[in-house]
Amino acid sequence: MKIAYFDCFSGISGDMCLGALVDAGVPLPKLKRELKKIPVKGYRLVSKQVKRADLAATKIDVVCRKGLHNPARTFNDVRKIIRTSSLSPDIKQKGLRIFERIFRVEAKVHGIPLQKVHLHELGAVDCVADIFGTLIGLSLLGIEQVLSSAVNLGSGFVETEHGTLPVPAPATVEILKDVPVYSTGIPYELTTPTGAVIIKELASEFAGMPLMETTTTGIGAGGRDLSRWPNVLRVFIGNLLSRELPGNAPADPSDHTITVIETNIDDMNPQLFEYVMEKLFRAGALDVFLTQILMKKGRPGVKLSALCRNAQRNTLSAIILKETSSIGVRFYEMERIALDRTIKSMDTEFGKIRVKFSRLGGEVLKATPEYEDCKKLARKLGIPLMHIMKKIS
Repeated sequence: MKIAYFDCFSGISGDMCLGALVDAGVPLPKLKRELKKIPVKGYRLVSKQVKRADLAATKIDVVCRKGLHNPARTFNDVRKIIRTSSLSPDIKQKGLRIFERIFRVEAKVHGIPLQKVHLHELGAVDCVADIFGTLIGLSLLGIEQVLSSAVNLGSGFVETEHGTLPVPAPATVEILKDVPVYSTGIPYELTTPTGAVIIKELASEFAGMPLMETTTTGIGAGGRDLSRWPNVLRVFIGNLLSRELPGNAPADPSDHTITVIETNIDDMNPQLFEYVMEKLFRAGALDVFLTQILMKKGRPGVKLSALCRNAQRNTLSAIILKETSSIGVRFYEMERIALDRTIKSMDTEFGKIRVKFSRLGGEVLKATPEYEDCKKLARKLGIPLMHIMKKIS
């Protein structure tokens, strides 16, 4: 699975996301062409190389035409812009979800009805460009899943259309509920509401860096050069090697509490299960499986089970409720013991194959070749898959 891991050690903002993705290889001309599919005019993207605390980074600015009238926009205005664009349905849906969260949060923190909320900083042209530029950039890179570190918020105060507000701004606080956050005491707004809503909506998990094979990295610059602090957002692009996050788990086997989500289904086209399982895995499920069961009145059915970390329970439950005929799920916590696992790329007589090593303490108990690697080589070489797996095991 190709993933993007965002390292938010210095917070996150919309322009930092754009800069990091362009630095990671998103072609700026392609990005501009895709953004033209949105019926918003009067701006251009400008890319430049800068330094932040002597660290080279890419800075993307949204430059509006002089004299451009940029009115405040309601949710209906933004929704119309999104729906009338010629972007892909997937990007439209994600963008609409992000902006809906922004408007609902603004309505809540300022105590006004949703239909009366007018966004200024967030509703401006640069916000549309930042959010959809990020969505387009991830799509151009072929990213299947987004993961993130905990988010550094900054401290102090910030000037907004609503006056002087404490950092983190109330909207940022509301958006990042249930997300691990912290502050290193830097007296600036490191995480903006735009950056907060992007990472909240796109990241399926907030934790230490997973076991991954990095193919490229990108560094996006923040607006301030903080001298001794690299005010940048880093993104790591590569292949996920393990769904376990070794940075958060002990090396020796130990008890781990996970959540088991279940639902019984007897009225759905079985062809849909493959799609649902794929979505659950992409959202970070540790395992997904189906069990044949007999339901009331002797009807044959299927029990869909998904294992996940406790923090992912609501995300995975929502996928099941939206993508299946189920009208309810049940869940419970369960203890498990897991071996420490690492994946290494090995040279074999057939070519390079990733092998998963499972250890108890320092002793290797199991070595298993990655099935997908073996399958690719079997097709390429015209050799039975069973023969390759038997020779390597």
